Parts: sequence; C-alpha cells; structure tokens
Amino acid sequence: MKTTDLVSTAASNTFRSKTRTVLTVLAIFVGAFTLTLTNGLGTGINRFIDDTVAGIGASDVLTVTKATGGGAASTGPQKYDPESVASGTTNPGRPGATTEVSALTDADLSTIAQLPGVEKVVPTKAVKIDFVQVDGGERYVASAGSLIGGQTPQLAAGSAPDDSASTLQTAIPQSLVTPLGFSSADDAIGATLTIAVSDPVRTQHLVEAEITGVTEGAFADTTSLTTTPALEDALFTAQNTGVPTDQLDRYASASAFVSPASTTAQIDEVKTALSDAGYSGRTVSDQLGTFKAVIDGIVLVLNAFAVIALLAASFGIVNTLLMSVQERTREIGLMKAMGMGSGRVFSLFSLEAVFLGLLGSLIGAGAAMVVGSAVSAQLGRTLFSDLPGLQLIAFDPVSILVTTVAIMAIAFLAGSLPAARAARADPVESLRYE
Repeated sequence: MKTTDLVSTAASNTFRSKTRTVLTVLAIFVGAFTLTLTNGLGTGINRFIDDTVAGIGASDVLTVTKATGGGAASTGPQKYDPESVASGTTNPGRPGATTEVSALTDADLSTIAQLPGVEKVVPTKAVKIDFVQVDGGERYVASAGSLIGGQTPQLAAGSAPDDSASTLQTAIPQSLVTPLGFSSADDAIGATLTIAVSDPVRTQHLVEAEITGVTEGAFADTTSLTTTPALEDALFTAQNTGVPTDQLDRYASASAFVSPASTTAQIDEVKTALSDAGYSGRTVSDQLGTFKAVIDGIVLVLNAFAVIALLAASFGIVNTLLMSVQERTREIGLMKAMGMGSGRVFSLFSLEAVFLGLLGSLIGAGAAMVVGSAVSAQLGRTLFSDLPGLQLIAFDPVSILVTTVAIMAIAFLAGSLPAARAARADPVESLRYE
C-alpha cells in the first residue's frame, strides 16, 4: 500500500464509528481549546507589557541611583543625610512619603560614564510643574516625564517630541485633551501649551512649548507630559532661578546608556559594575519583570489543567482505537495475509490516532480564537477601557502551530499501544476470529 493510500485509508477509517470519533474529538477539543486560550492570554498581556516598556523607556537605558547610606532604601528611621534628595517614588513603608536617595553630582556622573559598557550618562532633572493651560484657559495640574533616547511612547495622535530638537516640544496625555479645551486629540496637535513652574522664592515662571502629540494612558502617569531635553532644561532653569550654581548639580537619578546591541549578559555586567561603584541600575524591564513572571506563572497553571484534559482525552483515543482493532480483527488478518507488513499496519492505526488529534486541535484552536477575540474586544470596550492598546487575548501563529503539533504527538503516543497490538496480530488467528 502506497503512503498516499495509507493516509487516505486512515482518514476514512477515522469516521467508521462516528459516535466514538465525535466523543474522542470532543475530549481533545477541551484540551486544545484551553491551551490555545491560555496561551493567547499570556501572549496578549506580555505583548501589552512589552509595548508599554517600549513606551516608558528604551531597553538599552538604565536608571541609576545612589541610595542613602550606599544601601537600599529602608522603611525604618534613617539618619539625616544633607546630600539626600527625594526620588519622587512612593515608599510603601511610609504612606505618603517618598524614598530618599543620596544626590548624584557631576562627579558621580563622571564616574558612572567611565564604567565599562556605559556609553553616556544623562542626569534626570526633577521638575515640579505648578499647572498647564492653553490660551489662558483653565489651569490643570500635570507632571513632567522626560523623553529618553530610543523611547517610543504610545500615541493617540500626532508624533512624539523630537528629543534632538532645540525647540521646546511636548506631548500631552489623552486625559488632558478635553480639559484643556480641545475637541479631539488631533485638534491639540500644533497648539501652544503654557507650563508654569515656581522658583525657590515662589516666583512663578511661564514656559511655552509646542504640542506635537497626544499619548495614550497605560501604566504611565495619566497626567504626565512627555518632555524633550530642551524643554526639560528650560523648565529646570526657570525652577532654579536664583539658586547658586554649585547647588544645581544634585540629581535624584541619571540615565546610563549602553550599546543598543548589548546582550542581557552585557547589561548584567554593567549593573554589577554600577553596584561595585556604589550605585544601582535598573532597566524598565527589570521593574516590570516581576509582573511578567506572575502572568507567566498563572498561564503555566492554566496550561497544566489543559494538559490534564489532554491526558484524559488520550485515554479516549486508546479506548477508541482498541475497540477499532478488535472490531477489525478479520480485516487486519486479511491485510497481513495479502502482504501488508507489520510496520504498515502500525502506521495505519497510528495515523488514525494522529487524525483524531489533528481534528480536535484544529476545532479547539479555531473555537478558542473566535471566543478569545470576541471576549478580548468586549473587555477592551468595557472593563479595560482605561488601558488603550490592550488586547487581552492575542494569538501567535507559531504558538498555535506548536500546540497543534504537541496534541498530535500526544495522540500518536496514545495510539501506539493499539497500533502495536494490531501490528502483532497473527494473520491466521485473525482470519479465524468471529
């Protein structure tokens, strides 16, 4: 029997007992449906996190700080350090308080820049905005978030500010579009935003910048402006009017740039060098890594339940094929008497098992994609409407292909016992079977 005839015969034999076949395929369907859906959930969430990481900061930039006393921030009483500054991040040990870190100076920046693997260092200049307004309209509170080289913020309209431009540019968050008097995000593009900051003696200074884009809200602050280095310098200068020059080089953190081609191991070496020098460096991926690990753990547990369902389905395959072997005993004897070898008989029944796995996996994956896409779209419009760009359940063709092949492999293994039994059948005894 030719290979093509073997395949077509196996496919037709699969439907000889339609009821058993349907029940077995349904058992496989449950596992395939669950596996595809849970993998889609993990793909969707991790893809959203990756996009958000790209929007918050480039992967080749480390945020460098120097904790008070040279160690990690503590939730208990800390000794006074005249060189400490507020990092601006909330300390969970003291509600409403901020973490104190030792200020980075120009000397620290020079030290960091000389570490192996570091290409350049840019200080983060803390700016506190009083308010923002457009054309003398209502004033609203906002914060400033500098644009890191390589950063790709998620935009609802317009384009990201050009971090190499000498003109003052900014992107406003979508939450401020309507309050500032714009009819839509597109209407805000090209308008002039007035930003107010106060110096140490409470004198207010106004800085104007062009709005080039509108950013979507995700994990980032929903009232944070995206500023360029030029705008950041202008705000920082206005805020520190009157401050002695030797007191200006105090920064809570700095951005250390490494080569974009750096591997994870090379970035780890830079982190080690920073630690040895008394600093700490973290990428945005590090900060969201724990969250991704939790998501991956949940998906793994859900996949375990799907695998249990597939194992149960494998017993159904064994039962279906064992009964098929028993019912076709005389047929097996006739095939072997006509010269079909044991290998061909084994292949015939193994292919039947593979077809069962293929049918169940394809139907399960197809149903999961339809249901998952519908559920994801509905949740995007309702429960997760505040997270634009989130597709909760996304499907990766490679993942679906791997799942299908894995289920077919499980089906093949489950069918190997009945197939081996059929291959060992004695043709004479099989022809005598009643």
